[in-house]
Amino acid sequence: MLQKFRIFIKKVLYYFLNTTENRGEVVFTGFSRGLQNVTFAGKNAVPDRCNFSGKIKIGYATTLGYNNLLAGKITIGNYCQIGADVALHATNHPVSFMSTYINNHLFNGELKQLKEENEINIGNDVWIGHNVIIVGTVTIGNGAILAAGAVVTKDVAPYAIVAGVPAKEIKKRFSDEIIAELEALQWWNLSTDALEKIKPLFFKNFLNKGSIYE
Repeated sequence: MLQKFRIFIKKVLYYFLNTTENRGEVVFTGFSRGLQNVTFAGKNAVPDRCNFSGKIKIGYATTLGYNNLLAGKITIGNYCQIGADVALHATNHPVSFMSTYINNHLFNGELKQLKEENEINIGNDVWIGHNVIIVGTVTIGNGAILAAGAVVTKDVAPYAIVAGVPAKEIKKRFSDEIIAELEALQWWNLSTDALEKIKPLFFKNFLNKGSIYE
């Protein structure tokens, strides 16, 4: 009887934790914590087991991955895609004081005021791969790619591909001329109608090109 009850409870929890809900063009799938700490621009997707703490802004049409952790002051641009198990830590334990311990079990948590507060800024059209970790004060440029498993502790240039622990730049996606044109175009800020007018550009392969308009 007890075993049947346990199975019933599991089925109930599975149903409620794997439902899809649309709130003002933001789709939540499953259960996430700390949503009150996030400002969504719209057309966002938040899957199961995401955790948010601090002050977080997520841009238009940016989608998160399963089990994302975002902690601290974080701003993410438009049209970004974030893989599963990604962690963004804009806060850190104190390292120049006697102890790194900031839990309530010591001095009723008073040492939390010593916590290091940083800021993470992620540009537009950024692809963050599976299991990436970003720590500290970091700025990620537009169009950058963070390869799966990378640990990012320094700024990443626009349209750069970084990988490794710690992450290092592997190469630029495009030539400097094309990067400059894309930065000037700022397609991620355009209206739906304006995007339709430049739609052919999205289907062009820029390999060995000198301009996005060739």
